[in-house]
Amino acid sequence: MSPVQKTGLYYPNKFGLIIIKSLEEVMGRNGLNAILNLAGLNHYIENYPPDNLDKGFDFAELSAVGVALEEMYGPRGGRGLALRAGRATFSDALKNFGALAGAADLAFVVLPLQSKLRIGLPAFAKIFSQLSDQYSTVEEKDTEFIWTIHKCPVCWGRTNADKPVCYIATGLLQEALKWVSGGNEFRVNESKCVAVGDAVCEFVIQKEPIS
Repeated sequence: MSPVQKTGLYYPNKFGLIIIKSLEEVMGRNGLNAILNLAGLNHYIENYPPDNLDKGFDFAELSAVGVALEEMYGPRGGRGLALRAGRATFSDALKNFGALAGAADLAFVVLPLQSKLRIGLPAFAKIFSQLSDQYSTVEEKDTEFIWTIHKCPVCWGRTNADKPVCYIATGLLQEALKWVSGGNEFRVNESKCVAVGDAVCEFVIQKEPIS
């Protein structure tokens, strides 16, 4: 693929580093290099983004990774790898960011499950809104939370998809919920996606855990 057209909207370099390392963890070094080549991101081969919070990892670069996964492994295989990479991204590092670090405190651990979700999800959204150009909001309904990404890097620039494609974000949310809740799995379903023509990317999180 040709070099990625930059958007001028960024994740911090550290997020990019975590995502690329997570892909390597899921696919191995050779698999990662093949994906980076296909995505037009060969400048990252053996040269990962720096470990800092400067905004330098362009939204279009993350979107290109998702496209490359689907092209190389087919829609189903690419989806599975993206989900796994999203989960690994959270478990590798994002839980160490300040706003979520308090979730390990005893005062948080003894809270009822729904209180944990009510506090943890907005804290998680706030990390993205504060540290990157991704603006996320959380709305509580009777039986679910609605997580909305208003400027979504995962599907940036994609159109004409026949169904939602932001599996990296879905995996990330699944793992975040597991961590915040103390080990439960939750159903996360992307109900709206910019890539299929919606105005935002929206994820429905069921309040009741599935395990």
